[in-house]
Amino acid sequence: MSHAFRHRDILEIARQEGKVTVEGLAQHFGVTLQTIRRDLSDLAEDGRLERVHGGAMLPSSTSNIGYEQRQTLNAKAKAAMAKACAQRIPNNISLFLNIGTSTEAVARELRAHQNLLVVTNNMNVANILAETQGCEVVVTGGNLRRADGGLVGKLAIETILQFKFDLAIIGCSALDRDGDLLDFDIQEVGVSQTILQQSRKTYLVADASKMKRNAPARIASLSEIDTLFTDAPLPADLPERCAAWDTEVVVTQAS
Repeated sequence: MSHAFRHRDILEIARQEGKVTVEGLAQHFGVTLQTIRRDLSDLAEDGRLERVHGGAMLPSSTSNIGYEQRQTLNAKAKAAMAKACAQRIPNNISLFLNIGTSTEAVARELRAHQNLLVVTNNMNVANILAETQGCEVVVTGGNLRRADGGLVGKLAIETILQFKFDLAIIGCSALDRDGDLLDFDIQEVGVSQTILQQSRKTYLVADASKMKRNAPARIASLSEIDTLFTDAPLPADLPERCAAWDTEVVVTQAS
């Protein structure tokens, strides 16, 4: 069977079952695991599937994929972006780290920094930095989102409004061709907008998979971001727009 026919059948199985696994598809088609991984990567590159640990699923515009799956998705790319981002973060500043596996990767790269005041609505970030002597960690209040350890809602916003940050490091669920940052949770959007409002400078950390997804709620535009850290060139005319907005784009490569 040619890969084009196999891709068609993989998409049909995904529509029927919601998710496909590498091992299940390899057995179904009688091909190697490597062949199926290549098929799924091609379909993900086209935006027709989303890669998750051990397989893929249909992309959704109304709900995010699970936190455990996001942790393993593009992990090497996130690590490279986080390292580049952390290298731009000086000692002796205040900063905010919001919800997301990309910002958690940045937190891991900050453990050698000194004299940082880190405010976060991400319980995972707080845990990552808990033993870091060079960081004072402040956790916002808010409603705990058990799925990923995020704190959202009015109490989170009220905490953020007590600060003026030197720098904010944020993530997003999707980044569209207009340069809009998008998310699935309207409560998280309100928190993210408040973070932008209370920060002198903002870095966005978003891997290339975010540019192949859609989400219903708008956070902001890349025109409001100082630097974007990503792992692939931006699509269409977005690089020209970023240049006009004076938004720096840093493209990293996974090692």
